Amino acid sequence: MKMHIIAAAMGAALCTPAHASSYDNFSLSLELIGHYQSKVFDDGAAEIVAHDEKNQRVFVTNAAATTVDVLDINDPENPTLVGVIDVSERGAGVNSVAVYENIVAVAIESDPKQHPGIVAFYNAADLTYIDDVTVGALPDMVTFTPNGHYALVANEGEPSDDYQTDPKGSVSIIDLRHGVANATVRTAGFERYDGKEHRLRARGVRIFGPNASASQDFEPEYITVSGNSRFAWVVLQENNAIAKIDIRRAKVVGLRALGTKNHSLLGNELDASDKDDMIDITNWPVQGFYMPDAISSYRFHDETYIVTANEGDSRDYAGFSEEARVEDLLLDPGAFPHAAELQLEENLGRLKTTTVNGDTDGDGDFDTIYSYGARSFSIWTAKGKRVYDSGADFEKITAMLLPDEFNSTNDENNSFDNRSDDKGPEPEGITLGRIGKRTIAFVGLERIGGIMAYDITNPYKVRFLDYVNNRNFAVDAQLPDETTNPEVGDLGPEGLAFIAASDSPNGEPLLVVGNEVSGTTSIFEIDVEATHKRGRHHKYGHKHHHKHHHGRGHHHD
Repeated sequence: MKMHIIAAAMGAALCTPAHASSYDNFSLSLELIGHYQSKVFDDGAAEIVAHDEKNQRVFVTNAAATTVDVLDINDPENPTLVGVIDVSERGAGVNSVAVYENIVAVAIESDPKQHPGIVAFYNAADLTYIDDVTVGALPDMVTFTPNGHYALVANEGEPSDDYQTDPKGSVSIIDLRHGVANATVRTAGFERYDGKEHRLRARGVRIFGPNASASQDFEPEYITVSGNSRFAWVVLQENNAIAKIDIRRAKVVGLRALGTKNHSLLGNELDASDKDDMIDITNWPVQGFYMPDAISSYRFHDETYIVTANEGDSRDYAGFSEEARVEDLLLDPGAFPHAAELQLEENLGRLKTTTVNGDTDGDGDFDTIYSYGARSFSIWTAKGKRVYDSGADFEKITAMLLPDEFNSTNDENNSFDNRSDDKGPEPEGITLGRIGKRTIAFVGLERIGGIMAYDITNPYKVRFLDYVNNRNFAVDAQLPDETTNPEVGDLGPEGLAFIAASDSPNGEPLLVVGNEVSGTTSIFEIDVEATHKRGRHHKYGHKHHHKHHHGRGHHHD
């Protein structure tokens, strides 16, 4: 059962008006045309995807097998497994993959993951190993700069479960200008912020790990690179901040806290309870940390804008956990005069919150309630000023289209309202596509599933276009033999890759999605039509598209 809708049916309440342009009508739809099934259920068998335009292949990280699976998509309606890159002898886990021309880069973690990881390079055509370099602890994401001179790696540096070992987070800058065999690595670390933790906290940067310095506490998650390959922005998810990096200097040159989303304001509603047996998207006295996972960037009027999928993430380890529910907090009676009612399970009591933020006056009770993630996507200036947020769109749209499956989890059907107390639909993956003169954002919802599409050409006038969900809620997600039910479709979209028409095997723009829970890789064809104000009709595809470089976390011009 695929849910599919266009913006015209949603009404003005769910999106800002489209910006003035040379087109009166502009529509976009996503049509599933190809599907590859690993049959592995809920073990990360399809996570991050990268497209090789020269050989028309898609590289898919398979954490279950510690491999990168290679799919031939010359016929995008029939993606076929044609090879496997086995990285099990080089490390303990595969986290990310990127492709530039004939080089494949794979981010591989160690065991234990607090030890330095590696990035291994392979030939994209024959899949042979070329070389590898040592990077930081837990390399979580790798991407090439648009000019191919560098590969950048976000080293998350997660602590051990007992929190006795907490490596420093960093970004590795791999210089490939003299070839992979002569690659050198420099590290952009955060040591310059050590000793300044108090000042950073005052600016809104979350630093709270037990006995952790700033450089230990910062956990780089995802990278986007400027179109001229000079700068990168890396999201520090748990810290609710974005750092700017000068690539040539391998140096962190800026750090911005992202602030919070006020869920008490009109347009920022959320459903906060999984125990009320209903859809209740309403305002609450809650501040949501944006805490993005995937980010991307693009240009508008010669300025760079950063786009974030505001997933949210907490620290919950055996040795330290910040998680609590609102019902377990001692709320300040002045800030919350109706605390008892507010903390009922059917109201705000079930919402997951943090114990490390909120006691603003240090008297032992909580003056502010925080939640993880913003259940939205946002657009920011390069200096960290938010210029757009999708508000409550994701929950309102899914509630309208999938009322019986609202805020379901991703590994079990018949789970209505299951994620309302946590992070709702949980936007995680994002990629941008340039189609004609328009920039389109595609956002994956990790829990209920599906892809949201928005026209973000003008970041100040954004318009919702489409939502498609290739998930069948009428069947069991898992078969008795613990494999994925092939009839269930896609569960847990993780990595997204846009393929421009000029780079596509069938001449049409495509979107490739790796789905972590179902272990499936999906290929959607993007049909875009626009009517010129003077009556001329345009269907984008084939020669109507302009070629551009793309990849996981890349900047799109």
